[in-house]
Amino acid sequence: MEEDQLKHQFPPSCLFLERTLALIKPDAVDKAEEIEDIVLQSGFTILQKQKVQLSPEQCSDFYAEQYGKLFFPSLTAFMSSGPVVALALARHQAISTWKALMGPANSTKAKETHPDSLRAKYGTSELRNAVHGSETFSAAERELKFMFPNSVIEPIPMGEAAKDYLSRFITPTLLLGLTELCRTKPADPLIWLADWLMTNNPNKPKVNVQDAP
Repeated sequence: MEEDQLKHQFPPSCLFLERTLALIKPDAVDKAEEIEDIVLQSGFTILQKQKVQLSPEQCSDFYAEQYGKLFFPSLTAFMSSGPVVALALARHQAISTWKALMGPANSTKAKETHPDSLRAKYGTSELRNAVHGSETFSAAERELKFMFPNSVIEPIPMGEAAKDYLSRFITPTLLLGLTELCRTKPADPLIWLADWLMTNNPNKPKVNVQDAP
């Protein structure tokens, strides 16, 4: 796609994919596969996933911004009552899109005003509302680091930004590998090149997809 076509389809602010954190809460963990299917059908990519049991102390740290509110003890008790599924999601305008997909925080109200939302389908109250999502970019950054400490939070480049990234970080190493491939002439060039890139990658990946146990 030409750059002017890209800018026509996506405004400059959308030339980078956004990331956000989604949690499937204890009350909806048994519906995790259904929710993940909806997530994927909504255009998200699941970058990382893990199923964890949080302690009350970890829940208190995660929801530190809610500390002091009347519902805080009930919230931390509920979130530590069973496992949660944490998902690192990416797409254009991921934060606002995920919030819209979740629906209003109160599941009872969501059933009336946003019946197709996740909280309307899977939640039962304002506390037991099935899913959580980051409110802002800074919250997403903090919450992703909380759930996935080794993850890289930089935006995913597109368009000219992607071309620049490839020319700076990918192409030089790939050219070296292809040159060595031509010199070596292995029996299985694809497997040889894959192994060579894994061994000689100067930009060691820091993000690993984790399957839920």
